[in-house]
Amino acid sequence: MHPDRIRLMIFNTVFAIGGTERQVVTLAKGLDRSRFDLHLGCSRRSGPFLEELERLDLPITEFSIKRLYGLRTLRQQLRLARYLRRHRIDVLHAYNFYSNVFAVPAARLAGVPVVLASIRDTGAYLSPAQCRVHRWACRLAHRVMANADAVKQWLISDGYDEEKITVVRNGIDQTRFKAGRGGSSVREGLGLPAGAPIVALLARVNPMKGVDDFLAAAAMVAARFAEARFLIVGGSAMARDGVLLSDVEYRRELDGVASRLGIGGRLVFAGHRLDIPDILSEVAVSVLPSLSEGLSNTLLESMAAGVPVVATRVGGNPEVVDEGVTGLLVPPRDPGALAGAICQVLGNPALAAQFGEAGRRRIAAHFSLEQMVRETQSVYERLLREVGTKRRLVGAWSGNL
Repeated sequence: MHPDRIRLMIFNTVFAIGGTERQVVTLAKGLDRSRFDLHLGCSRRSGPFLEELERLDLPITEFSIKRLYGLRTLRQQLRLARYLRRHRIDVLHAYNFYSNVFAVPAARLAGVPVVLASIRDTGAYLSPAQCRVHRWACRLAHRVMANADAVKQWLISDGYDEEKITVVRNGIDQTRFKAGRGGSSVREGLGLPAGAPIVALLARVNPMKGVDDFLAAAAMVAARFAEARFLIVGGSAMARDGVLLSDVEYRRELDGVASRLGIGGRLVFAGHRLDIPDILSEVAVSVLPSLSEGLSNTLLESMAAGVPVVATRVGGNPEVVDEGVTGLLVPPRDPGALAGAICQVLGNPALAAQFGEAGRRRIAAHFSLEQMVRETQSVYERLLREVGTKRRLVGAWSGNL
């Protein structure tokens, strides 16, 4: 117990590879330990990022659940509430749907002074019923933290209280991207020829990420740039009509699409990777054809690495990509426009270099790790001060009765 520091618990479902998980790791590593006593909570103590967090020598506690309802879940919520009380947690910060619905009510039950819920997308992955449950849980929080103005505006339109929403954008540690090794070893490992321009999509392999549009655009690009190769980095299970399809099943479908388009021999699925800086050091164009987006780590990391980007004009993408300065924006569901933008970058090395350098500067100025950590810490401290002020006022008022 450290009475001189703010006792903070960050709760995330699992430490898998993903944008939210990367930001949780980044925040955990960047927090000022002289001011914050950090605890981590999760529903499943697993995932590629777990080892990185364990090296920080932090308490990481699992509250294992398989669903958001039922007696087992209630018991785990009560266990979490006891943990929060026992460790006198000052701030509980939960991330995304499952963690918000599980941890926010438990934190309020425990009397945690400040409870935050983070929402980092525009609800595209939730059913209408899940959106209603999420909205109910977030009303119990003292503050909702969004990572983009686009997410905030969607929340307002969905009935959230504007006064309770704070925007803190993702932050990137640019030092990770200054010395990507890349080179022949990365290309050889991926089965990509030396010198071939690589057009990459780094995202969960999910229809909402526009993977089909990427493949259709790749076929058009291949007709103009015979030497170009196409790379998809990421992997995820997906659901269709309520049935969960494995990575293997969805990959098989995408392989069939690539084969029909005639690009099967030019396309590589790399799956989950942790060496993103090394991969980006070999990429000519980073493409994000999402149909819905919060604030994309893919775009931030690509720009931090000096890679020109082409993205759809959805969600927070226009907040990241300065159109015509750091990259190009195109309409969603438009493979022709996507291909045209990719070809524009591939066909103009000077423009590509200009985009890449401008992207580096934009990340340093607006999306740095230091800025994200500083703003998040400020939210914690400001809310705690507000709670203290309210308690003092209530105490003074009660004393005058």
